[in-house]
Amino acid sequence: MDEILQHDDDLRQRQEWMAVLATASADAIESVWEAIPDRPAWTHLRAPETGMVMVQAQAGGTGQPFNMGEMTVTRCVVRLGDGGTGHAYVAGRDARHAELAAVVDALMQIPERRQEMRRIVIEPLVAMRTEARARVARRTAATKVDFFTMVRGD
Repeated sequence: MDEILQHDDDLRQRQEWMAVLATASADAIESVWEAIPDRPAWTHLRAPETGMVMVQAQAGGTGQPFNMGEMTVTRCVVRLGDGGTGHAYVAGRDARHAELAAVVDALMQIPERRQEMRRIVIEPLVAMRTEARARVARRTAATKVDFFTMVRGD
């Protein structure tokens, strides 16, 4: 039973860091990439390639699913020199983004490097995303108009 719970926790953590890598900008990943000590060598098991995926949605968020349209994605699979494998799918056509995301995924799967990579790569990317969202919220709040109804006197 503990093995299943550990697997579920590992899977959840990996989904979290892969979501951070996939939604970060390529420039943001490049900026934290330079801070990684002992950057590994890697080979491509699947070189970055761009393709399309069908995006599904649900009417009202709960209704019947329907095909909303296609979206461009780039995928990449790498193998580190020590044999670790990393995967990435990112929106758009940025091959370098997919490649670096796959390398970081591979590094995050090495238990001895996970905390270091979380501190150097994942946490700064999350902080950048949080700041970007806060910046958008501040700009949006500055344009907010409050409507109210005045009550007429008798």
